Amino acid sequence: MQRITDWLQKNLVPIGAKLSSIKALNAIRDGIALAMPLILVGSLAMIIRNFPTPNDMWVTWITANGVLNWLVKIIYGTFYLVGIVSVVGIASNYAKLLSPKADGISAGVLALGGYFVSTPYLNGANGNQAWGAKVAIADQGIAYSATNANGMFAAIIIGLVSAAIYAWFLNHNITIKMPDSVPPAVGHSFAALIHGFVIILLWALLYALFQATGLVSIHNILQMILGDPLKAFGGSLIGAIVVAVLVSLFWFIGIHGGNLVGAIMSPIFLQLMQENVDAAKAGKALPEVITQPFMDNFVYIGGGGATLGLIIALAIFAKSKQNKAMRPLTLVPGIFNINEPTMFGLPVVLNVYLIVPFLIVPVMNVLISYFAMSSGLVARTTGTPVPWTMPPVISGFLATSSISGAVLQIVLILLDLLIWIPFFKVFDKALLDEEKQADSDAVVG
Repeated sequence: MQRITDWLQKNLVPIGAKLSSIKALNAIRDGIALAMPLILVGSLAMIIRNFPTPNDMWVTWITANGVLNWLVKIIYGTFYLVGIVSVVGIASNYAKLLSPKADGISAGVLALGGYFVSTPYLNGANGNQAWGAKVAIADQGIAYSATNANGMFAAIIIGLVSAAIYAWFLNHNITIKMPDSVPPAVGHSFAALIHGFVIILLWALLYALFQATGLVSIHNILQMILGDPLKAFGGSLIGAIVVAVLVSLFWFIGIHGGNLVGAIMSPIFLQLMQENVDAAKAGKALPEVITQPFMDNFVYIGGGGATLGLIIALAIFAKSKQNKAMRPLTLVPGIFNINEPTMFGLPVVLNVYLIVPFLIVPVMNVLISYFAMSSGLVARTTGTPVPWTMPPVISGFLATSSISGAVLQIVLILLDLLIWIPFFKVFDKALLDEEKQADSDAVVG
């Protein structure tokens, strides 16, 4: 077992450190986080809209009384802006990482302009978005499907490229400098004029090229090259298992697996979630099993590595002084899926006694949840992004708008606990033996 730990530490630590140092990944992670307030507010509206009652009495009532229209308006004003908010956040963060001179707001606004320039108009006459055909500029408007999570890949590329251009001009001192007497806000605006012109012109020329060649837009191209293959992988059972294992492996060597893997997978899971949001809004069957709420609420129960079962085992079976001392420090945070005290305090990191369940418990959760939902035994996640800090059972109910989601979480917690117990007892006994030996040595001394 120690050989496995040594091998993981030797081979994964450099990879994790390398990935963690990639500025683009950090910018994507932090940029998407800018949209989280909108997602959380929108999730509340989704929960209210889809609250389950017998015979859909609640939905009937809010529809009859006009409340539904207000809730839908909130949903459109939050969920359906995730893409354009993310492009601002990504560009702002990346520019500041590339240049200490960067003004994050200017970089974000220029990237937003590039995003809109790159996005086709909506045909107001028949409501068809111009992804596959040219339309007159007079038919103005941009489809919500271009501004929500479906536009995430375009947001990432446009945000990163725009920020890189912005930072390059700053780092080479190619800018318009205003006298010191000019107010800072005005100075920043003029300073961004040259690179702003280049950024907008670049995306305008690319849009014209795509339109002329029949490729339509960067949205189409990125969706075809990146979106569809990654969505097929991320939305598959194998993809979910790979993600769960990678999160655990990186956590085991002390690297925040959720942040690291999430920087790559969050755009995919958010896009899958958006498909369920659209289907639920249209009253259609939910197409996706694996979404961001699926991973957050049914796989990582208690946090990365699904450690709530371990925390319960610690609370019930701990005999060593060290583990007893960790009980109050881990239980309450663990209920809210915050497991850093468990990871570094117990610890789980580099703990050879706990690596096996740390890897297999999340995989088991993926398998059981996937087959339970795909078979119809348990309701699928509606697309409501329940906050990852929501306690289990409550989160299962809210994520699926069904009591079956809560029941599934209870079953998973019990099964997780059964797997964690024997491994924890071995670990606890080893600590107890060490403590007894230390006490014995102290007496002899």
